[in-house]
Amino acid sequence: MSADHIATGDVERFFDGARTILGEDRVFATEIDRKAYSDQMAFDMSAHQPAGAVAARSVEDVQRLLKAAGEAKVSLWPISRGKNFGYGGTAPVQAGAVILDLSQMNRIVEINEDLGYCVVEPGVGFYDLFDELERRGHPLWMSVPGNAWGSVAGNALERGVGPQSYGDHAAQICGMEVVLADGTVLRTGAGAMKDNPAWHTTRNSYGPGWDQVFCQSNYGVVTRLGLWLMPPPPATMSLSLQMPDPDDIEKGIAMFQPLRLRGLIDHDAAWVSYVGIASYVGTRSSFWKGDGLLPEEEGAKIRQQLGLGWWNAEVNLYGPEEVIAAKARMVSAAAREAGIAAAGDWRVWREGQDFALSKSGIPGTAGMSMVDWYGGRGGHIGFSPVMPSDPRLAAEQFRRTRALYEKHGVDYYGAFGVGGRQTVAVNEILYNRDSADHRNRVTALFEELIRETHAAGFGEYRTHIDFMDQVAATFDFNDHAMVRFNNTIKDVLDPAGILAPGKQGIWPARFR
Repeated sequence: MSADHIATGDVERFFDGARTILGEDRVFATEIDRKAYSDQMAFDMSAHQPAGAVAARSVEDVQRLLKAAGEAKVSLWPISRGKNFGYGGTAPVQAGAVILDLSQMNRIVEINEDLGYCVVEPGVGFYDLFDELERRGHPLWMSVPGNAWGSVAGNALERGVGPQSYGDHAAQICGMEVVLADGTVLRTGAGAMKDNPAWHTTRNSYGPGWDQVFCQSNYGVVTRLGLWLMPPPPATMSLSLQMPDPDDIEKGIAMFQPLRLRGLIDHDAAWVSYVGIASYVGTRSSFWKGDGLLPEEEGAKIRQQLGLGWWNAEVNLYGPEEVIAAKARMVSAAAREAGIAAAGDWRVWREGQDFALSKSGIPGTAGMSMVDWYGGRGGHIGFSPVMPSDPRLAAEQFRRTRALYEKHGVDYYGAFGVGGRQTVAVNEILYNRDSADHRNRVTALFEELIRETHAAGFGEYRTHIDFMDQVAATFDFNDHAMVRFNNTIKDVLDPAGILAPGKQGIWPARFR
């Protein structure tokens, strides 16, 4: 581990100050605490193990803790709920940093049913928001990620996605409250004007827009966030599609892209490989007990058993029934023209029917069962480059990625979320973290994926704490001008370098 990946400062002095600020019961500095706040899916939890954690309950707590950290020159790593699994969970980039746990700041500050937004603190989870909306009779609908155990605000700040119409969660952010490293409380957008009622309704305020600057950055601690929610539609329609061969991905993307661009589909429908879906159903050994890569003939048996294609997708339509029925006919015609089979008929939900069938964003964690694929103490790590919605480029990326999975002896699990202009290739790497062999192969695979994808001209939009520097280095235009720009802003906003050093490869001067 390099020296810049080990935090410095007087940690004991900071913890003494934190006990005065918070009380003993909100300072967590024992060995058990350090393990609890580590990356639970890491092969080596000590590589990013924090010195402990402190739990804030208010903006004033955050301000006072930042002051104490600055005086002790201690690195703080803010987390909302710490469920960023596959990217590091609760753990910091720097071993020895202190976790600033915001999960007890968990108020739903506002839900505006007429204007379609909510305002939440970072500790509000997807289940919390869903329960409140359900109590109100679902006046607004959520979008949720595959694992909905985490924070609504935290997921949006990390640019998480969901399969609903408002599924680009960062794009729904409108107005936030941020505590800067020096303790200044800042409100972005229209919130910069005291008591401005347009704070969470417009992004077109005066001067630079700063909401997105605080996404995936270490420039401040977000303590409140406005998020646009979806007005409830009177009906939804859903259709499952399948393609039998791996090379069909090109025609699958070619089918979705124009439908998405023209607004006939209003969410990024994803083609998911069958191993991904099978991993939700059972362990690999429940299907096949052999060693090495899953053979194609065994994969065919799994697909037959589960009624899957090699690639599988679901299209969801939202709106008045007469409108989405017309869209459904056009989607079906596009599928027939592309030679893509529907697995059954369109399924219709109407207002007043069982809400569980609505295709709203209903939180769940069933997808996390994928980590058990190889047995043992499971884990996963995501590699997610972004490219244009060009079928040829995406197909090339698939073949390149699958070949690397096979080279390193890892079963391929990929998905392509197809937008009108961009496609995100979400590649899940599943492993048994009790296996030293898996550790070596997964690490080598990930590093080669970074190199080969960069050579093809693409970069990730989000990555694990182990690889943040490597991914940042791939953004290399004009001698890494963006990396230098990010660091310059960091030094202005956080001259003491205490907030999340190394996040997204952004380092303060004292660690460069």
